[in-house]
Amino acid sequence: MIAESVRIALRALTANKLRTALTMLGIVIGVAAVIALLAIGQGASLAVESRFAALGTNVIYIVPGQQTLGGVRSAAGSAPTLTYQDYQAIAASDAVPAVAAVAPERGFFGQVIAQGLNTNTRIIGTTPSYQDVFNFYPARGEFFTDDDVQAKAAVVVLGATVAQNLFGDADPIGQTIRINAGGSSANLRVIGVMQPKGGTGFLNRDDQVFLPITTALARLQRARTATGGDLISSIDVQARSQKEITAAIDQVTQVLLARRRSPDDFQIRNVQDQIDAQKQASQTLTILLGAIAGISLVVGGIGIMNIMIVSVTERTREIGIRKAVGAKRRDILLQFLMEALVVSVIGGLIGILAGIGTSWFVEGKRLNGQEIQTVVVPGSILLAFSVSAAIGLFFGIYPASRAARLNPIEALRYE
Repeated sequence: MIAESVRIALRALTANKLRTALTMLGIVIGVAAVIALLAIGQGASLAVESRFAALGTNVIYIVPGQQTLGGVRSAAGSAPTLTYQDYQAIAASDAVPAVAAVAPERGFFGQVIAQGLNTNTRIIGTTPSYQDVFNFYPARGEFFTDDDVQAKAAVVVLGATVAQNLFGDADPIGQTIRINAGGSSANLRVIGVMQPKGGTGFLNRDDQVFLPITTALARLQRARTATGGDLISSIDVQARSQKEITAAIDQVTQVLLARRRSPDDFQIRNVQDQIDAQKQASQTLTILLGAIAGISLVVGGIGIMNIMIVSVTERTREIGIRKAVGAKRRDILLQFLMEALVVSVIGGLIGILAGIGTSWFVEGKRLNGQEIQTVVVPGSILLAFSVSAAIGLFFGIYPASRAARLNPIEALRYE
């Protein structure tokens, strides 16, 4: 019965190939759009996750807390409370077994000059442990050592982007650069170039330079608390594993609380929280893109209903003859439902191929300076195909019911 209905449906549809093709086009475009846009959304989500993973998913950031001036509470990170001595206390403590590595940061923006060229970039004063916290090591040359930190050595390590901007294809190792920041300046010798790392959002680790934190504090950005502590921007902590992040946070918190009166003096941020927030935003974007593409599927379904109504009108006498020779109401209903379903299923299959092809075509293309990454998942294919079939059935019900309700006598008289 079903096979016979499919055969009759195909014969009826091929009788007017152009009309069938145009009807099918709406479903093809809808399914292709759903698959392609969901692939772009999934690719964006994966790209965000991979960038964060490259920076370390078990990293904890300790930043200064808030301060109140004139009755106005400022934003987090504005209080001059976090010091280099806080970092030393954590690094020297035996009460932080969940911590694998810890590094201080004194970050600020400055101008870097070399060989008549200059670039504005972020300057990071830190210690050699910074490499271990972020799994971030030199591709050429070497990073500065603990001895360089103790000696306040005039050495610097360049990010990959900074090295390219200042030296191009030339080797920067051994060259001298000048850093101007906050009214101070220093000549430093390049000893290394970091491996390309990329970044997320406003943070690009390739567009930075790194020098001993003692050099940064002594020669470029010296700032002290009222008690004589050296102010820093943050303390970066790597937990031994993702499972030990909570334990690491608790242990570091206790060390810091022992050194100050107020817990508001600092805040601790977890990279995993940032990853979850970015994933949620990407998933919302993916759903929005899928919903927008789904509109074209609905339009395609309306097209199917419109053409099926026309088909019922054109074939009124045929329906009357079928009923006169014994066709039952459910037979007529099944016949026209099958025609709508065949159109939507074939259109869905073509749309799947078109969607996958479109995803492959845009893969690696650049939009506003960003490389498009696409990921076609089986779930999006199944979703698009199921929706197209459901739309064919839904929008085919009314024309099929209308055909099934025709009076055979009136149908035979129809001209």
